[in-house]
Amino acid sequence: MDLNGKVALITGAGSGIGEACALLFAKHGAKLVLTDVDGAGLERVAAAVKAGAAEAITVRNDVAVARECEAAVAAAVKAFGRLDVAVNNAGIGGPAAPTGEYPLDGWEKVIGVNLNGVFHGMRYQIPAMLKSGGGSIVNIASILGQVGFAYSSAYVAAKHGVVGLTKNAAIEYATQGIRVNSVGPGFIRTPLLDKHLTEEQLSGIAAMHPIGRLGRSEEVAELVLWLASDKASFVTGSYHAVDGGYLTR
Repeated sequence: MDLNGKVALITGAGSGIGEACALLFAKHGAKLVLTDVDGAGLERVAAAVKAGAAEAITVRNDVAVARECEAAVAAAVKAFGRLDVAVNNAGIGGPAAPTGEYPLDGWEKVIGVNLNGVFHGMRYQIPAMLKSGGGSIVNIASILGQVGFAYSSAYVAAKHGVVGLTKNAAIEYATQGIRVNSVGPGFIRTPLLDKHLTEEQLSGIAAMHPIGRLGRSEEVAELVLWLASDKASFVTGSYHAVDGGYLTR
């Protein structure tokens, strides 16, 4: 799964799954463009990547803002001359409330980051990849891109949208050398999860996975790496769960 010489842009790279992807991609030779709204986290991850002798630049980027996604891609091309891989990972959890009581501002924010952010990324990543002769895009969806979860209507709607958007882009660009796939993590022990749930809630959710535990960011990153690499050359438009068996129930 060699990424030697390939240029990879990872959103939400300042922690969690994005951080794990950055560290793993660096080990496999990628040149990295790391983006996040969390400047401190971003620089911490970049320092770890560079400590391993990999090349990396950082871009402060709110994926909900289209022009910032355009600027991130432009920075990648300016620094490295091309774009080969994109991992659209940035996401937020949002409020917990029944659909009939869901805060309007919470809905707008979750859709803005989790769905619009993926579209904004691809909107500018795809033209850059076409100029480079093709590439691979991996969109981080969720198990909640396949099933519902009470009190999480915005998150569920956004992640279902990411899966559909992935399929559509895959059809459009399959003959032009761009593969587009989505990954559906189960509940992964990340700062995002810790922010919204208590230890008691986390234990209850862990029990919903047949494997009996929460996932690790590194486990998701291994699947993302495979999809990004040429090992997955005949894989496009697919949704791949990494969920400890959650969706089998």
